Amino acid sequence: MISGILLKGYSGFYYVFAEGRVWECSLRGRFRIRNQGFLPGDRVKILPGTGDKGTIEEVETRHNSLVRPTIANVDQAFLVFACVSPAPDLNLLDRLIVQVTAAQIKPILVLNKIDLGSRGESIVENTFPADGLDFYRQLGCELVKVSTKTGEGLAELQEHINGKVSVLAGPSGVGKSSLVNALSPGLELKTGDVSRKLKRGRHTTRHVELMVCGEGLLADTPGFSSLYLPAMKREELTDYFWEFQDVGECRFADCQHHKEPDCAVKAAVASGRIQPSRYEHYCQFLEEVIAAERRY
Repeated sequence: MISGILLKGYSGFYYVFAEGRVWECSLRGRFRIRNQGFLPGDRVKILPGTGDKGTIEEVETRHNSLVRPTIANVDQAFLVFACVSPAPDLNLLDRLIVQVTAAQIKPILVLNKIDLGSRGESIVENTFPADGLDFYRQLGCELVKVSTKTGEGLAELQEHINGKVSVLAGPSGVGKSSLVNALSPGLELKTGDVSRKLKRGRHTTRHVELMVCGEGLLADTPGFSSLYLPAMKREELTDYFWEFQDVGECRFADCQHHKEPDCAVKAAVASGRIQPSRYEHYCQFLEEVIAAERRY
């Protein structure tokens, strides 16, 4: 048997990337009897048959999985935003950071179209400065700045992709598809057999599938740009605002850093140690978490 990663299921067949090629697989009978569901990203073992045919014999335990989008065993999420309209929505960015971190997925920020923004100012009216997300690096987030027009940053981005299962997330219009095309020029031509097997059309955003990108696997996951927060207790929210951990002790041990007096986090915001937008979003998310607690 050989090990591989499930790219997509379609019409009762499962397409697995293993040993540098795509295998069209059926399921061993016990999986059909159990009506076991499979997700893109599932790590499987297949028994090769004739040509590119195979049978899925084993499925490994998932180390993570997502509901929206439906995908498993993701190593990292590229949170893609752009220097031009739509300018980065920092509320959405912080929301996505919470989502992926809660799912034990590493967030990597990607600022696209930097050819339209310059350091500290905008070249084109209404653009976002190319250094506008730099403060996230101080929080421990990796940040890659790219331009599909000039090619800047693409090699660095590909290095992150190689050897990993990655997803792209971000609002429409930020150039996610252009990034994929720039990273893998002629992707449809080079992997025409893959595209035919996977029945990929021009509009496949409703179903998640992994594609081969260099030496890694990548999925465009529009569903990951939704506004929901994962279920959590209110005291867990600070786990996703890492800068809150090193500001000292609050007056109250159970301080929620919102309306309490003598709060070290609020003092850090006032002194400039914590970005005001991050704290504002924390307070908004906290209210949402509390409201969800009351509903359930």
